[in-house]
Amino acid sequence: MQRDFTRRRFRATERLIEAGLLAAAVAAIAIVVAIVAVLVSQSARFFADVSIVEFLTGTRWTPTFQDPEYGVAPLISATLMSTLVALCVAVPFGLLSAVYLSEFARPRTREVVKPVLELLAGVPTVVYGYFALLFMTPLLQRVIPGLPGFNLLSAGIVMGLMIIPYIASLSEDALRAVPTGLRDGSTALGATRLETAFRVVLPAAASGVTGAIILGMSRAVGETMIVAVAGGLKPQIVTAPTQEGATVTAFIAQVAQGDLEFGSLEFNSIFAAGLALLVITLVFNFIAFALQRRFREAY
Repeated sequence: MQRDFTRRRFRATERLIEAGLLAAAVAAIAIVVAIVAVLVSQSARFFADVSIVEFLTGTRWTPTFQDPEYGVAPLISATLMSTLVALCVAVPFGLLSAVYLSEFARPRTREVVKPVLELLAGVPTVVYGYFALLFMTPLLQRVIPGLPGFNLLSAGIVMGLMIIPYIASLSEDALRAVPTGLRDGSTALGATRLETAFRVVLPAAASGVTGAIILGMSRAVGETMIVAVAGGLKPQIVTAPTQEGATVTAFIAQVAQGDLEFGSLEFNSIFAAGLALLVITLVFNFIAFALQRRFREAY
């Protein structure tokens, strides 16, 4: 009798947990759907007055001027440029950190270094922004004469430092998930630890490493405060990281301060820009899924 009661209570608890997990999953999906619905509905009001062709092909973005133009290319170019600089910093440092922690660091060293590395992700981004403006930019100006006070190079470098923990931590987890037998087999064939790490373990974990890099890229694309503080707010086509430029998120932060009337065409432009940013992020994620599937099939 007692055993039957315990079994029924266990089943009831299990069903309650399953219901809670299902509710959490449904809530997450509902939130994403709600965000997309808001962006699409508000963007539809914007595109009712502005041609989507002008939005995608125009090279001037001046929605708050007396003679407004709505070409999103300047914002997109600045966003991609700052993201590219950030990845050039974060990917090599993040992967090297992951390989060291996974393959070479002692357990006690790993227990100290990894939490300290992950602390970088907890620093407020506005602190990173002022670090880029007040430290990184003057430092770069000594190396690059004529570098403007606001530029995407310093913003991108500091943004890369910020996303190193994302790439390093997730890549290290992927490397540690590689079966030990692959390492032993490589060592048995005469490979050194360094050769095993870069020629066996890293390719075998390529799926997880790719996901980590795409996550870091998505984080960089959506960053606001660093580029708003150090990158500038001048919307122009960016062809070099030494230029000033306004990213999509920096423009949204600038306009969403309450100076424009809610529901106006100028205000709705932030939703159109946000929708463009969402599409870019989705493209990056689809590329990541395709690469992950290809690497899984290869290994």
